[in-house]
Amino acid sequence: MTQAPDIDPPSPSAEPPAGGPPLRLATWQARLQRLMARLHPWRWLWPPMALAAGLASFFLVERQQWLGAMLALGMLMAWILLLSESLIGRLLVSRGYPALPRGVTAFIAQLIHQETLFFALPFLLATTVWQSGQALFTLLILAMALLSILDPLYYRMAERHRWLYFAFHAQCVFVVVLVTLPTLLHLTTGQSLVLAIVAMLLFSLPSLMHLLSPLTTPRVLAMLALLPLLAGAAWAGRVWVPPASLWISGSALSPAFARQARHPLGSMPLTPTALTGQGLYAYTAIHAPRGLNEEVVHVWRQDGVEVDRIPLAIRGGRAAGYRAWSHKQNFPEDPSGAWRIDVMTDSGQRIGMLRFTVSDDREAATLADGTIQAPSGLPGLDIRRLLPQPASPDDAPASTEKASATQEASSPTDEASDEET
Repeated sequence: MTQAPDIDPPSPSAEPPAGGPPLRLATWQARLQRLMARLHPWRWLWPPMALAAGLASFFLVERQQWLGAMLALGMLMAWILLLSESLIGRLLVSRGYPALPRGVTAFIAQLIHQETLFFALPFLLATTVWQSGQALFTLLILAMALLSILDPLYYRMAERHRWLYFAFHAQCVFVVVLVTLPTLLHLTTGQSLVLAIVAMLLFSLPSLMHLLSPLTTPRVLAMLALLPLLAGAAWAGRVWVPPASLWISGSALSPAFARQARHPLGSMPLTPTALTGQGLYAYTAIHAPRGLNEEVVHVWRQDGVEVDRIPLAIRGGRAAGYRAWSHKQNFPEDPSGAWRIDVMTDSGQRIGMLRFTVSDDREAATLADGTIQAPSGLPGLDIRRLLPQPASPDDAPASTEKASATQEASSPTDEASDEET
């Protein structure tokens, strides 16, 4: 069974090579090797520390944005160090300088993989829509995090299955870009997703080169043709990727809406007669980091078929979520069936969903009573419940907020509105 590589401190009797720069470099390498040897017995502390940093960044990005951004920046700097190490090592070897021992570089790579995966977990656990394919993506990242702390499996993959190790590495790059850029640069989820795909493709090249080795001209051309296919597949699967900076903190269905208080009102069973006569309000409180501007869409579907798209623009920073709603009155002649409202980003990532049933049977029809409900998460892992929730209609402020936008959808009788404090 493969074990973690031992990191032994350099022998005190070992003399560094003579000369100026090689002597200084050897001294620094010896110090680094001694440091790694001291840290090695305590490596089990690194994953919980990375998870704590991810949780801190997740919570602080709202109230102490600069501190959350600094934690995310530290995450990126660690990756720059890891990515630079290979290039610097090759440059030093080409000039006759000694390279770092393989055990040291493998240990550093493992620490950064652990840091990345455990740092990203709070963001993914909070933003995953568990009733969709996003659950598979988040469970994959969770499995990778567990693999990174199981030394025998991790180092067996690193030594015997290099293509799989490089794919593991590329996926970590994808996750770190996806999670950190919205916080650091206030990029939209779509922009962050594009950059994450580009970064993943760049770092998947070693995996492809290993699979296609020995490289010949036809194989190089095949690799160049494969990259656009991988990019297209990654973009097509974006609906399975959680928007790591956005999630629904509360949602409700109601027949009426108090626009001054910004809260759903009323109660009615969703029968065809009631729905076509009164319409329906879909209310969503969307949590976004401060400074983030994003366009989202309420996609209304009947029995899985899209019937309407109502766009909304949101701005981040409100603790209980940026409250937005759409009012649909233009229903089909026969609105009976299973309905779903997908809350999507403009890039096609799902933020959440609302489901309801329209039926002539009042017992089978959904009761739209305006109750604001938090989305369900995995038991014991739903960290969204630790954040502020949308206020109930009874304690809503009536005069401190204003409507910031109103848009018409495809029908003049359907509308969307959004607001913030």
